[in-house]
Amino acid sequence: MLKIPAQKPNADIEVLIIDGQALVHTVVRGALLDAGIKNVQSAHNAYAALRLCEVTRFDMILIAFDVKSDKDGFNLLEELKYKGFITKTTCVVFLSADTTQGLVNCVVEMEPTDFWVKPLDRSKVEKRIHQIITIEKKLYALRYCYDQGEFPTAIYYAERQLKDAALSLYYPHINRLIGKSLFNIKEYEAAQAFYDSLTKIYTYAWVQVGLASTLLKQNKIDEATELTAKLLERDDTKFATYDLLAEYHIDKEDYQQGYEIIQEATKLAPRSIERNRKSWNLARLNHDRMGQYLATRNMAKYAKNSIHDSPALQLNVMRSAIDLAATLPEVDANKLLINTEKTLARLKQDFGASADLGEQIKVIEVRLLNLRQDKKQAEQIMLSLDQDSQLMSFEDNLDKVKAFHEVGLWEQSIGLLEQMKNEVELDTFTGKVLAEYLEQESNERKDIRYSPKELGEMASTHYKNKRYRPAYDLLQQAAQLSPNNINIVISLLKVLAILSEEEGLTAEESQNVSKCLETLGKVVLSENQQSKLDEYNTRINKALEVAV
Repeated sequence: MLKIPAQKPNADIEVLIIDGQALVHTVVRGALLDAGIKNVQSAHNAYAALRLCEVTRFDMILIAFDVKSDKDGFNLLEELKYKGFITKTTCVVFLSADTTQGLVNCVVEMEPTDFWVKPLDRSKVEKRIHQIITIEKKLYALRYCYDQGEFPTAIYYAERQLKDAALSLYYPHINRLIGKSLFNIKEYEAAQAFYDSLTKIYTYAWVQVGLASTLLKQNKIDEATELTAKLLERDDTKFATYDLLAEYHIDKEDYQQGYEIIQEATKLAPRSIERNRKSWNLARLNHDRMGQYLATRNMAKYAKNSIHDSPALQLNVMRSAIDLAATLPEVDANKLLINTEKTLARLKQDFGASADLGEQIKVIEVRLLNLRQDKKQAEQIMLSLDQDSQLMSFEDNLDKVKAFHEVGLWEQSIGLLEQMKNEVELDTFTGKVLAEYLEQESNERKDIRYSPKELGEMASTHYKNKRYRPAYDLLQQAAQLSPNNINIVISLLKVLAILSEEEGLTAEESQNVSKCLETLGKVVLSENQQSKLDEYNTRINKALEVAV
């Protein structure tokens, strides 16, 4: 059995208080001293806190959301966990005067031991510290085993503690870890029975969410659907339930439904970098270029001054902006490109001399030149780069694939894409989505060699010359790459109306009419767009009546 280190007496417990307000340090330090805890250190900003954590292994950390001068407490808490300064056995208390739902959701996801609302009351602080220390000591062995991934041993300790009447106040904490441990060792049937029994005792949100997760893992859809519908109506369970449902639909390869759910979850906790990343990847898979642009912007915004902050985030914003611009009308595209060029200029000023970013920046410049119709120079730059080498990250290589394709170097584009497909890990949420996306990219780039904007322009030329069949084929490709582009969908419907009158529609073309109507029915159209929709739909219906 796992050897568990001895617990520290109160006099040896190491505590760190991180807050920009001197009064908070005074109140908390005094309460800790009264509890016999003397090893208390203070940090008034995140930089000082990180330096202290590099030297001392703290047993308790109190961290304020509003940490002045550098990064906020949420980002600091995330970094402390990422660097291993905080584990399951670390007592973490989050302090904040901000109790907005978005912040609370994000903090709860980080699983602190407690959440105190400022301003702090000395008597309440003393009481909470006493309760926390008592709980932590009682649950130490259980938490240590759970932290080490020794879930069967954690269950063993937990079941022993549930027989101790002196621990009755802590039974909910103990039961929660039993449920998590059963889930982690994939004993889903046993976990379901366990959570079912807890519903008769507790009304806690985690019990219902845990039960829902076990039902989904067992594909008990009717029961899961009934329960999750109720949980989505509750503020305290909505957030976690969205995550469960998104993961379930991704496992079932229902990427559109998974994307819609992730978007709702992101609205509830917009600061989550990981959730925005999921939204971004699913947006790409669902050809939602506006969605991927907004997700990358959110990631760059909320990662600022955090462990996630890096030039790569700005690169990704620019890449998604270029993807979006390739589908927009000229005026809108030009505005987006101007902003992108300004961002690129700032990035070059800060990192242009960096060998790590040199080729990535050149690839973005190629894609901008291509959109600015300077294809010759774009091609020359791409030919000057190493044709066979891969860059450091998935996103760098994907951008290189797109640049090769856009300048007409299609064999190089497909070759690099095939290399990337062999390197994606399939055993994670992100890996599954990216593998599916690369397969989609591979198929589309083999069959479709132009951007939605270029395809639309070529289709327009054919249409003006009354070559409706080639116009239809090109618009169908454009709609495949950009299915939510309203102008493309309306243009496709217009050509289908003419084909229905002149030739009649095939079964596939009739299906495309239905897809166009379904897409347009989900959005708010301008008066002019609605008028065109009504006209083309009427013409198609009349043509079908005549054919009958």
